[in-house]
Amino acid sequence: MTPKRSSGVLLHPTSLPGPHGIGDLGNGALRFVDFLVAAKQTLWQVLPLGPTGYGDSPYASFSSFAGNPLLISLEALAAAGDLEASDLKEVPAFPPRYVDYGWVNSWKLPLLEKAARRFLARAAGDRRTAYERFCAEGEHWLADYALFMAVKEEFDARARAAKVGGAMWNNYWDADIALREPEAITRWSGERREKIDVQKVLQFYFFSQWSALRAYANDRGVRLIGDIPIFVAPDSVDVWADRRLFHLDERGKPTVVAGVPPDYFSATGQLWGNPLYNWEAIHAEGFAWWTRRMKSVLALVDIVRVDHFRGFEAYWEVPAANKTAEKGRWVKAPGMELFTVLKRELGELPVMAEDLGVITPEVVALRDHFGFPGMKVLQFAFEPGGSGLNATNPFLPHNFVPSSVVYTGTHDNDTTRGWYRSISDREKDLVRRYLARDDRDIVWDLIRLASSSVACYAIIPLQDLLDLDSDARMNRPSTVGGNWTWRFGPEDIGPWTAGRLREMTELYGRR
Repeated sequence: MTPKRSSGVLLHPTSLPGPHGIGDLGNGALRFVDFLVAAKQTLWQVLPLGPTGYGDSPYASFSSFAGNPLLISLEALAAAGDLEASDLKEVPAFPPRYVDYGWVNSWKLPLLEKAARRFLARAAGDRRTAYERFCAEGEHWLADYALFMAVKEEFDARARAAKVGGAMWNNYWDADIALREPEAITRWSGERREKIDVQKVLQFYFFSQWSALRAYANDRGVRLIGDIPIFVAPDSVDVWADRRLFHLDERGKPTVVAGVPPDYFSATGQLWGNPLYNWEAIHAEGFAWWTRRMKSVLALVDIVRVDHFRGFEAYWEVPAANKTAEKGRWVKAPGMELFTVLKRELGELPVMAEDLGVITPEVVALRDHFGFPGMKVLQFAFEPGGSGLNATNPFLPHNFVPSSVVYTGTHDNDTTRGWYRSISDREKDLVRRYLARDDRDIVWDLIRLASSSVACYAIIPLQDLLDLDSDARMNRPSTVGGNWTWRFGPEDIGPWTAGRLREMTELYGRR
């Protein structure tokens, strides 16, 4: 069934304005919902919400189930009495337009831990009951996560003292705890009890604040779109706690890793480095791990964007020793069985399929069998063909089907302003001819093209609504450093932007 015709904005919470160096789930998030309501938008799409590590990528989280503590609102903790007002008086002069993750981590995490310790010492009544209920309901992931993070903190400190880079659980931790020997689990759980409890409280904070934000949005007619990466990070509790579900050697290091062959983004492919699933082991357990994972995401959001959907039909397997993703092989995956089980266990799946890249008829068949809308990106639409435009390009709106989600660009693309500036004169001419307009307002012309299309959902990155250039880009695939940092200021969006977007939304029936 094709979803109701709607539109919305792509913005990760880290990009929200606020005084503490990074966007959070507090007042800035509530004001953004108010902007969406004023603009008659009914969708807010975010990136994965897990705790981030190397490269600060939300697609490389320490856990598939946990939330990112950096998104916790300190002001909300002060209002609850877990921090003093004086704790927030001397705030560093953080840059307002980008996230300096190292600086934010060094200032914010100690305050979060201070609040958590105060909570553990003082919380009573309904708050203590809510916390205990949260721990009980999340026991299947929370205990392992909290222990993993507490142990990781210790070994990361040792690695810094020894000036060792790239320390992970499978190459730097003591073998007994890396391989989860029972005596080591018991010893570390006792020695790091306070740290473990602090980690649990931080997760309680995150999920409580996110639930309040979601309720605020839903009450105002705004649905949240989340994102579930197909793969997990090698340095994650997911791999550490469930080694049998991945292709690993005896120490826990991947033998084969994930990526994609050469594509639009990279001539040598993208070598992601994620460990690949042992689908036989997952199948033998009735896809229980994936069922828990999907259920946990659906508890946070209303719609789920499944990243790298084609990997559920077949995935690109690269030997772990390879330096690029050029040499690999396609391996079949049990996507049909998996989504059949998920649908049986969880009911109708409100899923969007990220079906970009090398898409085969088998991938299309899998997507369409379950009725998942696929993605269309306008920046991919205007490739030359013969003497003019390639009119069969599936990203051109005249080739859309209603069961589609159209974007001007995604978090992996340049902003539309930056993209248009970078393409050839011939391509610019094709864009202008297709639109039958000049390029004086090219970004909003493409926003209009997306909104007027037959696609059921039209999602526009906030950077495009603000007509920003390449310095506002969120991510450059196959690069490390400088990504995921962009933020906007509270003065950047206002009545003019909301009014223009509202007019377009009403005109094209997306209210």
